Amino acid sequence: MAIRNIREEGDELLRKISRPVTEMTERIDTLIDDMLDTMYEAEGVGLAAPQVGILRRIFVVDIGEGPIVMINPEIIETSGEQEGPEGCLSVPGFQGTVIRPNYVKMKGLNRKMKPFTIEAEEFLARALCHEFDHLNGILYIDKVEGEVYRVSEADEEDYEEFTEE
Repeated sequence: MAIRNIREEGDELLRKISRPVTEMTERIDTLIDDMLDTMYEAEGVGLAAPQVGILRRIFVVDIGEGPIVMINPEIIETSGEQEGPEGCLSVPGFQGTVIRPNYVKMKGLNRKMKPFTIEAEEFLARALCHEFDHLNGILYIDKVEGEVYRVSEADEEDYEEFTEE
């Protein structure tokens, strides 16, 4: 397991559409472990494969309830609306207000390449949709309502308190 470099906004790879995973290989399994390690090291709540330079349809999310690994995810239902602050490990030091569905239902494959469905609301729904966008070359800054703004350390602490409620 290793910490991988996180690609930042401006890197053309982040704007490309990722390819599906057709089989679990040792390289894909290692990639998932590395993505989890990298996400935790960077104190993020999600990370998509393109963010570490791999154009595969994989992302990981952990909002504090344990890791979720999604391979070849598809959104099958959304409803409601939520507006809130978002940041991204690929756009460090900035945030912006983004409107996302309040509920999302996704299907995908787990690490054993077995199909599963996940239903999520509020912050988890936001995180899943954010990471799903990465697989299609979309960054949250493309969806910001208003301005993208620099985050101070005090703002980051306030944001962490907001997300823990």
